[in-house]
Amino acid sequence: QVQLVESGGGSVQTGGSLRLSCAASKSTSSNGCMGWFRQAPGNERGGVAGIRTGSSYTYYADSVKGRFTISQNNAKNTVYLEMNSLKPEDTAMYYCAFARWVSGGCLAARGYDYWGQGTQVTVSS
Repeated sequence: QVQLVESGGGSVQTGGSLRLSCAASKSTSSNGCMGWFRQAPGNERGGVAGIRTGSSYTYYADSVKGRFTISQNNAKNTVYLEMNSLKPEDTAMYYCAFARWVSGGCLAARGYDYWGQGTQVTVSS
């Protein structure tokens, strides 16, 4: 089973930046996705950003386009989420996830097989 461990969360003021990291066990899949999801209290889990494991093609939720950047280092089995211009609305628990096979985009939680424990991001005014 693939294990995922997130790190890099914290508390920042509006306009600040954070960089999340996700360390994963090695995967042979080149047809899947690595993704970042978030869930705030009382809200459903939603996709933030995703990246194709083989091609590094990226996907972003409309709410974070232009502010967040997802990237991966396959040699290190690590995925990153650079978050800039943070807003209070970004406050949530952020989860890293891996899908072995996904058709279409990489932002649907139902397509993912493995999940990390989550890291908290809090943005205050």
